[in-house]
Amino acid sequence: MGSVDQGEPNKKKIVVAVAGNPNSGKSTLINALSGSRLNVGNWPGVTVEKKSALLNTSEAEILLVDLPGTYSLSPYTQEEIVARDYLVHEKPDVIINVVDATNLERNFYLTIQLLELGIPVVVAMNMYDEAKAKGFRIDKKSIEEILGVRVINTVATRKEGLDDLLDTVKSVELNPDKFSPKILSYGADIDAAALKTAEMIEEVNHQNIKDIPIRWIALKAIEGDSKAIEDSGLKIDNSAIEHITSHLHAAHDSDLESVMADARYGLVSGLVREALVRPGVQRVELTEKIDRVVLNKYLGIPIFFAAMWLVFKLTFDISSPFMDWIDGVTAGPFSKWSAAAMQSFGLPDWTVSLFTEGVVAGVGFVLVFVPVIFAMMFFITFLEGSGYMARAAFVMDKAMHTIGLHGKSFIPMLLGFGCNVPAVYATRMLENKRDRILTALLIPLMSCGARLPVYALFTAVFFSAYAGVVIWSLYVMGILLAVLMGLVFKKTLFRGEAPMFIMELPPYRMPSFRNLTVHTWEKGKHFLVKAGTYILAMSVLVWFLLNLPWGVEHKKDSFLGRAGQVAAPALEPLGFGKWEAASSLITGVIAKEIIVGTMGEIYTTDERANDAVKSENAGSAYNELKDISASFVKAVKESAINVFSTFGISSLALEDDEDAGGLKQLLKKEFTPLSAYSFMVFVLLYMPCMVVAIAMKQEFGTWKWYGLAFAYQTALAWIAAFVVYQGGRLLGFE
Repeated sequence: MGSVDQGEPNKKKIVVAVAGNPNSGKSTLINALSGSRLNVGNWPGVTVEKKSALLNTSEAEILLVDLPGTYSLSPYTQEEIVARDYLVHEKPDVIINVVDATNLERNFYLTIQLLELGIPVVVAMNMYDEAKAKGFRIDKKSIEEILGVRVINTVATRKEGLDDLLDTVKSVELNPDKFSPKILSYGADIDAAALKTAEMIEEVNHQNIKDIPIRWIALKAIEGDSKAIEDSGLKIDNSAIEHITSHLHAAHDSDLESVMADARYGLVSGLVREALVRPGVQRVELTEKIDRVVLNKYLGIPIFFAAMWLVFKLTFDISSPFMDWIDGVTAGPFSKWSAAAMQSFGLPDWTVSLFTEGVVAGVGFVLVFVPVIFAMMFFITFLEGSGYMARAAFVMDKAMHTIGLHGKSFIPMLLGFGCNVPAVYATRMLENKRDRILTALLIPLMSCGARLPVYALFTAVFFSAYAGVVIWSLYVMGILLAVLMGLVFKKTLFRGEAPMFIMELPPYRMPSFRNLTVHTWEKGKHFLVKAGTYILAMSVLVWFLLNLPWGVEHKKDSFLGRAGQVAAPALEPLGFGKWEAASSLITGVIAKEIIVGTMGEIYTTDERANDAVKSENAGSAYNELKDISASFVKAVKESAINVFSTFGISSLALEDDEDAGGLKQLLKKEFTPLSAYSFMVFVLLYMPCMVVAIAMKQEFGTWKWYGLAFAYQTALAWIAAFVVYQGGRLLGFE
């Protein structure tokens, strides 16, 4: 297996496009080949993510270009257009076509279209182990002879066959004529029309054809694919095309695009009959047995909500002890040692304050929640990899139809549980602009990972015994309010019927631990990057805003404090009408994580000052390090006990922690359980952060949709928090 490198000038370079259906294992294969070290960018002019990796082998440098997953090369979705444009105009040396060995009929339809481009193709017959387990016998020699391709059996999750795959790619590129794909026959009528059309195009265009595959453009002309013709820059005589295809129109009572699709599917059907032998007795698959329950029209949605509850329960139970440990280290020894070290160098007091109260209190309180972010991403990744998330979209289809969307729109919304930004970009998978805009307006109601630090902090203080249930209730509230707002939008701005929902449900699979860890890291690392970049910058800015005008005696008289005092009266009916809470919400406009950092700076300034004064009475650094180590071991044990208790396995409880930290104790004085829950509801719903604003502008070319999201979400947040707080008071909860 090669390693990722930046390239050597004297080695032969091979450009390989990796194409395949969604759920064919393409991403897993790419990650296995590249070690997950993919360079990520954007395709020019679109928002589809482009990934590439450079593999350095002894013979050559192989640039792997990961094309968007697609079922065909028809110009109906952004993914199809991007994949086709790259293959036609960039002309890679070789195509690796990743095929799901358990579903050849569906996957080979794309294979047939790839062969039309005239580029050498190597078929990676992926998930071959699953096909064998089902009793399938695949004659790869027949496939190679019929299609003119090389076929390599692979199991990407176990890295089986990948070395052979790379060796084959190098062999094919060195001998392109020997491995050129065959010209497939779609029947005498279509073949004759394609030949005449190609001759006509060549005659009219002469020098302008260049590297455009002439037979492919002829087939596109027959199908009436105006985008392919326009992008080619060739002159096409439409009247001549109509004359050439007149006998096809007469022979088939259908449009020629459907005729071509039928011809391709017929070829695929014949190929599968020739190359695949299924077991004589078809047993009921485990996937079918599970789906009978999971997709049941009565049980489907309750099971989905139960699964999400379990995710939140496990997330908080596993991460909570580690959060307390990180909090104890950053708020205690690290802050104290940093202050002592800076004072020993004679640095001025304001510099020490900036670091301990700004950087440590700001970024440190955000980093406390790294365990909960990564735990959440781990379980979400598990549900995605297992195949359950696709079922979630399916079972939500009926509910989505009530708001004028279909179940496919729920997929970007599910992505919003991780981060709203890529979820907005993921709306490109939807077929029309109306659906994309409406879905993007509802995505910010899905509680992203940035809100988790706020939830984790307040549930740890006020609802520690019911943390999983409380966090689950917030996520469910977001989903239900998304449905409500969808109904409002459907009746006003986005009238129209929901389109039909057709979506493939992949088989259930147990994700490999390696893939779980890799994808969890990929999803969670942006939180660390944000903490080290603009959250750090915002924490420093907040410190200055809390200390300017310079020498201000009380923080509420600072610039940020004054802004908080202006906003506080509007929040009084919601239960948190104090300048501290209002100031934290103002900074959360940039990113929701900053709310916690701002609270750390506002509420704990005096507490940290007292700690610094008392530091001379603290134990030695050696003893503190011993305490840190012991508390980490305790966190591991407590996390395990929490998980066991979730599944009803009892164990000896650990001793209760002592004081949970200055911020938590101060929050108990400033909030009640009811006002704390109201505050979390407001954080869940109020305006999307500025990064989401940029994503919406890039995706839709205007700020107006973000302006609408800003207005309706802030109003919705105020109303919902008002109902929670005032309703709770009427019911005697405060």
